[in-house]
Amino acid sequence: MNPRNIRLLIAYDGTGYSGWQRQNDTATIQGSLEDRLATMTGAAVTLHGAGRTDAGVHALGMVANFNTSSTIAAQGFLRGLNSLLPPDIRILAVNDVKTTFHSRFDATGKTYRYDILTGRLLMPTDRLYALHVPGPLDIDRINACLRHLAGSHDFSSFEASGSREPGRTSGRGAVRTIYRAEFFRCPGRDDAWSFRFTGDGFLRHMVRNFVGTLLEAGAGKMTPEEFLAILRSRDRCRAGPTAPARALFLEQVFYKEDAF
Repeated sequence: MNPRNIRLLIAYDGTGYSGWQRQNDTATIQGSLEDRLATMTGAAVTLHGAGRTDAGVHALGMVANFNTSSTIAAQGFLRGLNSLLPPDIRILAVNDVKTTFHSRFDATGKTYRYDILTGRLLMPTDRLYALHVPGPLDIDRINACLRHLAGSHDFSSFEASGSREPGRTSGRGAVRTIYRAEFFRCPGRDDAWSFRFTGDGFLRHMVRNFVGTLLEAGAGKMTPEEFLAILRSRDRCRAGPTAPARALFLEQVFYKEDAF
């Protein structure tokens, strides 16, 4: 039988994992999934993810694919994986796709969300999924800064070291396109806010560095003009701190058939 190409839609709580990418001596999302797939198929499986989320980052819509000669039906993989996986990883959908499909190389964009709570106290049940920023934020100033992010820019100022291969001169470098950047109050809670960013790709820690810098602007430590100067400087040392991973969610991965 010719190898099949199987696409997974995955949600996970990243709290107990050292990120997506398999590592030898620590729990990762990729490693957990590959181990269960090997159990089901009786053969080693390499799972290709749409990206590599960092330790502590969560996902509501990660996409991954793998090749297999197994005759297990797509719905069999869905039921079997969810019965074998720990409760902090769930498979939302499984489909047979064209052999040419690759979850990473075919992706045309992603949406990330970062959650903020501004109340006086942080409830214990929120501590693993939101950043506590007590006190008021200057929403108008944050939104003015966000407008500077829209479009195609060199985002070196918000890029973590190790984001790209050192010395690589081909490709697009640190240039990415942000289609939407917004800050909004979450329904039903006066103290709950979220950043949401949709773009054609993101550098390592890029969203978390956006958030750390935007929160400085929201606290009155930076004007929108100074934020724009940081963006244009291409100097990571001028931007704000990297926000913690625990409040970051990969919401969706886009492909050609999807609309932004």
